[in-house]
Amino acid sequence: MDDWRNGGFGLYVHWPFCQAKCPYCDFNSHVVRQVEQKQWLDAYCLELDRIAPELSGRVLNSIFFGGGTPSLMLPETVAGVIEKARSIWPFANDIEISLEANPGSVEAGRFAGYRDGGVNRISMGIQALNDQDLRRLGRIHSAAEAKAAFDVARQCFDRVSFDLIYARQGQSLADWKSELNEALSMAIDHLSLYQLTIEEGTAFGDRYARGKLRNLPTDDNAADMYQATQEICAAHGLPGYEISNHARPDAESRHNQIYWRYGDYVGIGPGAHGRITKGGQRHATESHRAPGAWLAAVKAGSGYSHVEALPGEDAAVEFLMMGMRLKEGLDPARFKQLAGYELPQDRIEHLVDLGMLSISNDRICATDQGRAVLNAVLRELLVD
Repeated sequence: MDDWRNGGFGLYVHWPFCQAKCPYCDFNSHVVRQVEQKQWLDAYCLELDRIAPELSGRVLNSIFFGGGTPSLMLPETVAGVIEKARSIWPFANDIEISLEANPGSVEAGRFAGYRDGGVNRISMGIQALNDQDLRRLGRIHSAAEAKAAFDVARQCFDRVSFDLIYARQGQSLADWKSELNEALSMAIDHLSLYQLTIEEGTAFGDRYARGKLRNLPTDDNAADMYQATQEICAAHGLPGYEISNHARPDAESRHNQIYWRYGDYVGIGPGAHGRITKGGQRHATESHRAPGAWLAAVKAGSGYSHVEALPGEDAAVEFLMMGMRLKEGLDPARFKQLAGYELPQDRIEHLVDLGMLSISNDRICATDQGRAVLNAVLRELLVD
């Protein structure tokens, strides 16, 4: 059995356009005045037709429209991509089709159209529940607009998730606890809760380098916020199933679980990455980042800028780094099958003694304490 079947098969569609660029964002997103949507639908379909013969005979478990701001796509554009995918791969009976949305009123008015086109899950980028912090984060919606859009989404979809960022400028532990409890009073079944990270090449990164991004929480305060997040969400019935993601039982993001369980996924659109297995060999794919360059490349034959066969050891390291993010952990036998050697038993035992790992039903899992310092745990497992 090909290894990818342990994780499933998904499709990621990248829409690269936004109304404004958030200062913390390092995703491949571009601000433009107008987009020729028919041109983009045609390009997505052409790229899927190119890829289809390489991955025939599979069942598609999920589709995820990410960005950028996919809620700027017309419903007919989204529906067209879904129909093209359906013509290529049989859909799983419980296929999850997610679309990321920003809570502006224009996008909210499109939710019914997305639902009718096949989307069955919305992931909304709210990020903060007060106007002052939304302005600091460069968001173009207010807290009231976000809550109104969320209510519209709840009326259209059974599954609605939303994102918040914590460890923001000037935010105390008490502030975050209060905001998180408000979010949990709104939540349906899933929350994604991310610690603010300062990335090079972003507006926040530039300000931080110049010493002008002030009042960020200390590392210890951010760690306290992370721990409080785990405890409060679990108490509300949304335990952390991954480092930054919380869900009621059976409401986990199926698409993201394909990543974390190291399945296969096709990535199309500017800057999209993918992992696909052909002839028993897993390949990493990257697409041209610039929207115009990607469109031209698709018309010329392929939107990919790079395709690389991954050595077994590299695939095993990716599997380890992704799987250890999950509360369920991973099967070390899969690592051995991919890498050709076992994880170091002495280091596993050492990390178990330190309370960083646990072993249950032949699976290795990071404990709550271990997931809080996961990079250090991974370094210990992977050191030569």
